[in-house]
Amino acid sequence: MFRDFCTQFSYLEIEQALEYFAFFGGVGSGIELDLFDDLDEVILYQVLVNIEAFDALVSPSYLMEVPYRNLLIAVARGDGKLLNVFRRARVNEATGGELIAELVDLSVLQVEESRENPLKEYPKQKIKKYLRSYRIQPKVRFVNPFLRFWFGFVEPYKHDIREGKTQPFLANFDQHQDRCASLVFEQLSNDLLQKYFIDKDPLLTKGSFWDRHSEFDLLSVTTSGKIILGECKYKGRKVCKNELNKLKEKASQSGIPVNIYALFSKNGFSKELRDAKNETLLLFDIDDFSILR
Repeated sequence: MFRDFCTQFSYLEIEQALEYFAFFGGVGSGIELDLFDDLDEVILYQVLVNIEAFDALVSPSYLMEVPYRNLLIAVARGDGKLLNVFRRARVNEATGGELIAELVDLSVLQVEESRENPLKEYPKQKIKKYLRSYRIQPKVRFVNPFLRFWFGFVEPYKHDIREGKTQPFLANFDQHQDRCASLVFEQLSNDLLQKYFIDKDPLLTKGSFWDRHSEFDLLSVTTSGKIILGECKYKGRKVCKNELNKLKEKASQSGIPVNIYALFSKNGFSKELRDAKNETLLLFDIDDFSILR
């Protein structure tokens, strides 16, 4: 999908392509978009003033009705963990499970299963009291970045926007837009790592990883059995060695035997971190993402 987006908007530099893809990936050629302006101006003067045309891209249209609407807003605005989604959407597990299954069939959502080891190694094993209420659960993601943007930002304010009251939407967008871009950056970082290793030591698994201790943007296992743990930083400053140290500490807490650390940064790395780069520490900056075009 990212490659198709880059082909459609070939005039964008890679950094711009990453930013705009987080909001308009999957829109396709059915609607005219001019991405020469800043993101805020595109949102204000192309999306909001033409809201009905963009609204029509949400298909089937009943996705904007309860209970689908509530569930999709919950997925877009939360951490994606299944039980948290149901709680935010105020649906029970049975109903929520049926809705998720339908939305997966429609290719609106996808389910990322947890890779955390079960708490019990054998059926009659006793577990500690503080863990008895803990449940290993999958995460739910949008397939289409545009739909995540729509249900995370536009749909909750659509009535106000139609009445010309755009300030509540703009204030919320300004405060939370990085969360859209960060997740897409994380997903594309996984794709980049897969490309990087394809001729070296192909990945058997990729994706994020979470357990009862921490969450990790990226955990991959190569064909030779090497474990790669990664962190993705989509922010306006260089990543320093402290980020690597924090990642190592989290890995230790979760008991992950890491062979290679991989850091991905929109704005590069400190000199100290660049000097530390070796076969067990991989650094990827914004230019490296050009391979995904």
